[in-house]
Amino acid sequence: MNNKKPKTFAKTDFKPGNMVYPLPAVMVSVGDINGASNILTVAWTGTICTNPPMVYISVRPERHSYAMLCETGEFVINLTTESLAKATDFCGVRSGRDLDKWKECHLTPIPADTVRCPMIAESPVNIECHIESKLELGSHHMFIARVTAVHVDSALINEKGTFHLNDSGLLAYSHGSYLSLGKTIGSFGYSVRKHTPAKKKNTSRNHKRTVAQHDKKNRPSQRKRTNRH
Repeated sequence: MNNKKPKTFAKTDFKPGNMVYPLPAVMVSVGDINGASNILTVAWTGTICTNPPMVYISVRPERHSYAMLCETGEFVINLTTESLAKATDFCGVRSGRDLDKWKECHLTPIPADTVRCPMIAESPVNIECHIESKLELGSHHMFIARVTAVHVDSALINEKGTFHLNDSGLLAYSHGSYLSLGKTIGSFGYSVRKHTPAKKKNTSRNHKRTVAQHDKKNRPSQRKRTNRH
């Protein structure tokens, strides 16, 4: 591990609030029992358990989609990208009570496998979820859900079957702004990973060739010195 001391910062007291940034800005698709559907943008979301896979979203009760969530107990988390930034913002500031967000944002609803609400075809990753509980915390109610299916963009899977999610141009949200992801600075566990020095490509044949070239280069000067004596 690098022993260089990190920079310290002078601190100013700030009012208590949500400062856990950056966050994913996701589009959540929901539906009702009659087949109507809507999209809402959520930043209060994340993973809460690996096995079983569980996630959460926190939604204000006054949101148009809130009743749909309570009615069906289902939703889909659709990850967003730089190309979806404008649609992501639109779905967060406009209400489905007033317009059809699918049409306004030119997004394509496609059927899911385990839930009745549609997925967004333009999203690189769609996460189907069944709600298991709801916590009424205050301004937001948290829906804790179990992941029942995941769909990913086939173009992000290489010939070896490795999923390259970070090649999709994921979108992040931080303190009121939408951001693209920066350059990679490491991978999980890199701080303790042992680095093996690269071996020099110097085979015995290459070594002999190098020695022969060195002797040939020095041979004329040796003859010249001999002729002077």
